[in-house]
Amino acid sequence: MEAVDKYYGAFHALKSINLTVRQGEKVVLCGPSGSGKSTLIRCINYLENFAGGRVVVDGIELKSGASIDAIRREVGMVFQQFNLFPHMTVLRNCMLAPMKVRGMKATQAEEVARAYLERVRISDQMHKYPAQLSGGQQQRVAIARALCMDPKVMLFDEPTSALDPEMVKEVLDTMVSLAGERRTMICVTHEMGFARAVADRVIFMANGEIIEEAPPEEFFTAPRNERTRAFLGQILGH
Repeated sequence: MEAVDKYYGAFHALKSINLTVRQGEKVVLCGPSGSGKSTLIRCINYLENFAGGRVVVDGIELKSGASIDAIRREVGMVFQQFNLFPHMTVLRNCMLAPMKVRGMKATQAEEVARAYLERVRISDQMHKYPAQLSGGQQQRVAIARALCMDPKVMLFDEPTSALDPEMVKEVLDTMVSLAGERRTMICVTHEMGFARAVADRVIFMANGEIIEEAPPEEFFTAPRNERTRAFLGQILGH
């Protein structure tokens, strides 16, 4: 991202954001509500358009039409609210995009879907509908569905924020296991234990700007910016 600006009317949501994420890197974005974290990752696959600057994913500049489609094929996204299709079984939810977008035959798409549902440890629920699952189970299905496209980049937009506390761990455990792979991950989360365990780099945002970024050990033990220290004091309780 180079000098990316985003406005909602007169509100300046992202202020000249510059961010480079390397292939295979795990980046966690944190910061107070309204700081621009979700807006930033939604600009990466053009779920939000932006007023100025450039976004380039895997060598493709995000502009319009064909470039958006090309980038979305390579960027998986997991949302707060799961966004599963309620009228489809878990298995069909996972098969749909590979068939529609990648042109896979149903037999191959089913094989891929079964493998990733096994990967997130929920293959025993594959013939159920989303409403029959817990929130944590639905979110694991959403992760499997994104993985079925074999994306180069995975975006997570506060994937545990809509979950009951007892369901958070099962989703975080799934994400920790994914982080062992060479897939690029950008995750908006307040789960600081996850950030500490998984991130190569933690980025703190406030008021639409990147305030501080550092490896986790440095970020948590010696934050340089006063706003970062105040945020960590609130969220970690010290």
